[in-house]
Amino acid sequence: MANISAEEMKNEVGTNREIVKESVVESHPYAFHVSGPRNISSPNWKDLINSSWRKDANYKRTVMACFIQAVYLLELDRQENRTEQNALAPKWWIPFKYKLVETLKDERDGSIFGAIFEWDRSAAYADFVLIRPSGAPRAVLALRGTLLKSPTMRRDIEDDLRFLAWESLKGSMRFSGVLKALKAITDKYGSNNVCIAGHSLGAGFALQVGKALAKEGLYVEAHLFNPPSVSLASSFRNIGEKAGFAWKRLKAMLPSKSDSQISCEESGATTFRVGPKQWVPHLYINNSDYICCSYTDADGAQNDQAANNKENAKPTNCQAAAKLFLSSKGKQKFLEAHGLEQWWSDNLELQMAVSNSKLISQQLKSLYTLPASQVTPVKR
Repeated sequence: MANISAEEMKNEVGTNREIVKESVVESHPYAFHVSGPRNISSPNWKDLINSSWRKDANYKRTVMACFIQAVYLLELDRQENRTEQNALAPKWWIPFKYKLVETLKDERDGSIFGAIFEWDRSAAYADFVLIRPSGAPRAVLALRGTLLKSPTMRRDIEDDLRFLAWESLKGSMRFSGVLKALKAITDKYGSNNVCIAGHSLGAGFALQVGKALAKEGLYVEAHLFNPPSVSLASSFRNIGEKAGFAWKRLKAMLPSKSDSQISCEESGATTFRVGPKQWVPHLYINNSDYICCSYTDADGAQNDQAANNKENAKPTNCQAAAKLFLSSKGKQKFLEAHGLEQWWSDNLELQMAVSNSKLISQQLKSLYTLPASQVTPVKR
């Protein structure tokens, strides 16, 4: 039997460990080839003629969801001390010819909650893709949702409770970081070449940061998966609205005097128009997910007005808008309905949901309500 030196034995043990690590990564449930999308190819020369990015909404939705999954895995890779050789996250952006250029970290616990991906020209050239496919953004800012893992769980849940209590995330330390990052890539590439995407809590940040930028006249494409809609603030508001509606119905039943009727002009109210351009985020909703299902509730006030005055009912210039896509799989368990994986599933069936969502109107109303100093009266 040949003698094996201590150094050779050490090298062999090290090699075996690397093989074990690689096999563990290959069989990991979050590995791209295990749970990632099927039948998704990298951009090639055909995309230059018939871009999947622009003409195939399913392709863009899939890529955006994969980028968000990459952010989840960036944090898990960090927590589990994975190296560049055995990390899970890169496989979720490399196939689409993008590269990671920046991670957004919470300074309090070091956790990664967001990332910026840019079009990787070098990787594209290697596959003879000489120009960026039409519709592919230059940069994407992706934001993950809550991770129930001890290193970051506390900070994630703090923001969950913040939204639950106030229906706003502006008080979060992460909000300013996301807004700063989005402004930076918008200044660098232009708002038409930038996308923001988020899942769950991350979708909440993406919606509010995107809205903040839209108020400055910068409209970035937004893809929001399972955005949170449940809050104490909205619940109390709904109670107030129902009470107000009941009071209006009661007043309508009471006799009124002609001299007590005041026109809008006499009361000082001013009708105004806003600019024709609107920020229209894409929302992906599952009705079995109680966290986001309220987005499918129709705006009752608009419906009642249309029903009572069908002849004069017209769309308003300042009506908030969004593209709502509803998963039509039927009743599902919560974890499946709230999961990110469903949005790149082969058997996903989507349908357009109500366009006059009450919650969307509440969320985006401030975008189309100008301050008094900027109001342009309608000429009569």
